Amino acid sequence: MKRGKAKPKKRGSKSPKRMMKVGEVLVSDDIKTVEFVCHLEKCKGACCVEGELGAPLEEDELPVMHEIQSAVAPYLTKEGKKAIAAQGPYILDEDGDYSTPTIGGRECAYAHYDEKGVLKCGIEQAYLDGKVAFRKPISCHLYPIRITKKKDFEAVNYHKWSICSDACQLGKSLQVPLYKFLKDPLIRKYGEAWYTELQRQIEQESPENKQKSRSK
Repeated sequence: MKRGKAKPKKRGSKSPKRMMKVGEVLVSDDIKTVEFVCHLEKCKGACCVEGELGAPLEEDELPVMHEIQSAVAPYLTKEGKKAIAAQGPYILDEDGDYSTPTIGGRECAYAHYDEKGVLKCGIEQAYLDGKVAFRKPISCHLYPIRITKKKDFEAVNYHKWSICSDACQLGKSLQVPLYKFLKDPLIRKYGEAWYTELQRQIEQESPENKQKSRSK
C-alpha cells in the first residue's frame, strides 16, 4: 500500500461526502471539519515507514529529485543511500505512478531518525538548513490531505489513517481544523488566492454567518 493510500472500501449506504468547488478544485467537507495537528512525539513519523510503497511524486518533481541528490545525501542513512543507489532517486511503482524508493519495501529511503527516535524527512532537513530550495514532495507536505487527479479537475480529500489518531486528538484539543493546519502546503500547491477563496467559502458556511444571514 502506498503511503497514505487507502485500500478500496466496499460500497455502503452512506451518503457521499459533500464537496466545495474552489476554482477548478473540488474540496471535501472533511478539510474544514476534521481537526488535526501532527503529533510526532507520539507517532514517531510513522507515515514515513508504514505502507509498501514510497511517497507519491508529481512528474514535475522528478528532475528536482535528481538535482538534490548530492545536497541531501549527508542527511540520509547508510541504508537509504544504498536503496537510492540501487533503485534511483525515484521509482515507477506498481500503480503506474512515481514514488520515492524504499528500504526493504517499507521505510522511505529519504527518511532518517533524529536523536529522539523520530523519523524525519532528510530532504526537509536539508531545506531547513538552506542546502536545497525544495522542501519535500508535495504529497508529504500535504498529508493527510490526498489529491485525486481526474481529466478535468482535481479533488482534495482527507485520508483517515489509524497511525494519525494522536494527531486527531491533538487537533481536537487545540481546535485546529485541517485546512488551517495545512495552510502552507495548500498555498504551495494552489496559490494564495485559491487558499483565500477556500477560507472565504468555509467562513461563509460557518454557523455564525448562517445565523446572521437568517436574521437579516
